Amino acid sequence: MSEFVQYLISGLAVGCGFALLGSGLVTIHRVTRVVNFAQGMFAVVAGLTAGSLLSAGLPHGVAEVVAVLAASGAGLLVGIAAIGRRGTSPQSALIVTLGIGFLAYAVEIMIWGEDPRSFPGLGGAVEIGGAYLQKQYFLVIGAAAVGFAALGLFFTRTHLGKALGACASNPYAARAVGIDVTRMGLVAFALGGALGGVAGVLITPLQSLSYDSDVLLITNGFAAAILGGLIRLGPALAGGLALGVAESMVAGYYKASYQSVVALALMLAVMIWRASQHTALHEEAAR
Repeated sequence: MSEFVQYLISGLAVGCGFALLGSGLVTIHRVTRVVNFAQGMFAVVAGLTAGSLLSAGLPHGVAEVVAVLAASGAGLLVGIAAIGRRGTSPQSALIVTLGIGFLAYAVEIMIWGEDPRSFPGLGGAVEIGGAYLQKQYFLVIGAAAVGFAALGLFFTRTHLGKALGACASNPYAARAVGIDVTRMGLVAFALGGALGGVAGVLITPLQSLSYDSDVLLITNGFAAAILGGLIRLGPALAGGLALGVAESMVAGYYKASYQSVVALALMLAVMIWRASQHTALHEEAAR
């Protein structure tokens, strides 16, 4: 029983990180139609930056906020490179983000080296059902809940959020009423960078990050986001939680090396299902 509780709570915490990464992918894709393959890099940059700032003497809270802002700035720069030039197709922008992700490896190695890094999070543990659980797990879960609630309010209650929603629904109509679609796309990239950064600073105390951790992060984030077709935040949250719990159970009861197989299998299954749905709709429309 204690093992099950341990795997469940730790899986929910890690799944919240995947969901935050997936929400960044969704935010960017809804507005720009670009799949941002550099999304995992934002989490790595934020996690490693927070560790360096804490080592330099900055207090907790300040270091994490500065790291998230750095990730948001990185997101804006990626956006400028990917969609800053008018007329760039989503396919071309996708390739640009992929190239930036590889370039980031060299920059991160130059700054932080090749060894994995971490930093202490919220200290202490809580006993539930005979399992001793790190307080950091509950901090991650609470922060993700607040983050998704704030995202919902942002997209429904603010002018900027509604403008982003208009670009996501119909970019041509949005442009016709005076909304700068390219600028909204850059805002989406900055917001996606911030969401990736939040995931990075929350996850790093639980699992060390290095320059190449973005591959595993983007795989899990994409698997979570694709459940909602890369356009809906709710399914991305559900997908991230399910994925985190499934991977934790597999690692706990079987082997940790099978964790990535869970994400890849889920992603493949959803893509095949979605492809079959599209095929069925086209066949129905052709009749």
